[in-house]
Amino acid sequence: MNNKHFTNIASDIFGKFASFPFPFLIQILINKKYVSMFDIDLSNYEGVTKYKSLNKLFTRKMKKLPEISKDDKFISPCDGLITDCGEYKNSTIFQIKGMDYNVNELLTSHCSYLEKFQSGSYINFYLSPKDYHRYHAPYDLCVKKLVKIPGKLYPVNLKFLYEKEDLFIENERVILECITKEEKVFYMVFVGALNVGAIAFNFEADIHIRRNAIEIINYNSNEITFNKGDELGCFMMGSTIVMISEDGLLDVDVKTGDNVKFGDNISL
Repeated sequence: MNNKHFTNIASDIFGKFASFPFPFLIQILINKKYVSMFDIDLSNYEGVTKYKSLNKLFTRKMKKLPEISKDDKFISPCDGLITDCGEYKNSTIFQIKGMDYNVNELLTSHCSYLEKFQSGSYINFYLSPKDYHRYHAPYDLCVKKLVKIPGKLYPVNLKFLYEKEDLFIENERVILECITKEEKVFYMVFVGALNVGAIAFNFEADIHIRRNAIEIINYNSNEITFNKGDELGCFMMGSTIVMISEDGLLDVDVKTGDNVKFGDNISL
């Protein structure tokens, strides 16, 4: 008996289509249609003929990465729209204005530092289908834990953010527990969505959001470290990243409705 939610089934079907390498001319037509439909700027990428499947186009690499600042400010880990951001108190943050949820429910009891997250700062990044789908370290960090939570795959666009309560909590997600050189903690939560084929990480090739069980991977001290700007992985279609910091670490310098690019400064 198949107990998958209809959003997961639809996403599986789309994922197979997106991963399939069609004959060259057909694939070019598919790629061109996608680029035209979402008005994608490929000026810093290879042309449409270079991608042998839609997933290859989704996960395209930049020809030239932006210059990353050497200061202690946070940068945007991705291209995207800021759907909500700011400070939070009483462990309550917003998926969008007027729609709040509890930090502990998003992070779950599997995360190690929940007591530090009564207050702090957060930023929600929405990656649309046209955006660069790779994500990077927003700060010098050490990954201490990865937690994969199975769930549904509702869309995470603005319409659903306003209509679906506890959207980020119900959807599948992967949580990275990150420690800074100052021994401060922040979490990056990579939220699955309709038609997202995978949430992939360069350092954990086997993590895939279609698995049905909770996965918890602990890392030794300094085993998995990244400098600000280093690539972490990619979505195989647009989705959302929620970044949550303990109090005193991230002083947010963006606002709801801003469009950001990977490498932009997002903190004071």
